[in-house]
Amino acid sequence: MNKITNLFNIRYPIVQGGMIWCSGWELTAAVSNAGGLGLIGSGSMYPDILRQHIQKCKAATDKPFGVNVPLLYPQTDEHIKIIIEEGVKIVFTSAGNPKKYTSYLKENGITVVHVVANVKFAKKCEEAGVDAIVAEGFEAGGHNGFEETTTMALIPQVRKAINVPLIAAGGIGSGRTMLAAFARGAKGVQIGSRFVASAESSAHPDFKKAVVEAGDGDTKLTLKKLVPVRLIKNEFFNRINNAETKGATREELMEMLGKGRAKLGMFEGDLKEGELEIGQVSGLINDIKPAAKIIKEIMDEFFKTKDEFSKMYL
Repeated sequence: MNKITNLFNIRYPIVQGGMIWCSGWELTAAVSNAGGLGLIGSGSMYPDILRQHIQKCKAATDKPFGVNVPLLYPQTDEHIKIIIEEGVKIVFTSAGNPKKYTSYLKENGITVVHVVANVKFAKKCEEAGVDAIVAEGFEAGGHNGFEETTTMALIPQVRKAINVPLIAAGGIGSGRTMLAAFARGAKGVQIGSRFVASAESSAHPDFKKAVVEAGDGDTKLTLKKLVPVRLIKNEFFNRINNAETKGATREELMEMLGKGRAKLGMFEGDLKEGELEIGQVSGLINDIKPAAKIIKEIMDEFFKTKDEFSKMYL
């Protein structure tokens, strides 16, 4: 047991990322049943859909699970209300100011964690009263920080600046990388991309296949004038990247982006015109497995590698 497993009352210090279009109730329940902490990704859900996913997850597991709430969407107030009404006890917030909801959530008996990409906001999270912090590095898929600080550089800086438990995210998908994050000061890890390529993920099968086939260098951070996002390179990415290179304005980029690109790519499987959000660790993902098997393999490798290192200088 450590600070993260104690905080969430889970067996392993592994949190499944609450990814839009990929993290429905089936993945959430599977991860929680396997000893990790599953998170429903509410960012792609209308309020009534979120309620359905929470209710289905409660029926599928008696283990702790949570909801990830990106604060940049207009339905956030409704999502928070539903989470409280349905008795969810863990909320991860991201992409916004944690001050707005942290006290309210904690008053309702909810454990609150916020995701950051730099030391400044980690300090603000602690001041806001969060129970733990996720520090997410440049390697991560989806929306990312402007600083482009790598996970291995970010974790020790955040660890030095805060006192609450720290969870590392970005580029972590194996036991070895989990151990590396622990060595840098984390007490737990949040894993997204590896769980996209799981049997229970709600991602489209063609998107899962694209993740498995991706190699090193096949993802890149783009849309930096809007909100940086890491994508697999495809026809849509190339158009956006060329427009940015030629100095396109925010307005022009927003028009090109339009609506529903993430759903088109990750949920509907359009590999040419959709946003294919995934992390750099995709280059190490070679198959699609049940979430429980992914967690077992990560933990087995974690302990094996830990033992190897403990004997290295004997």
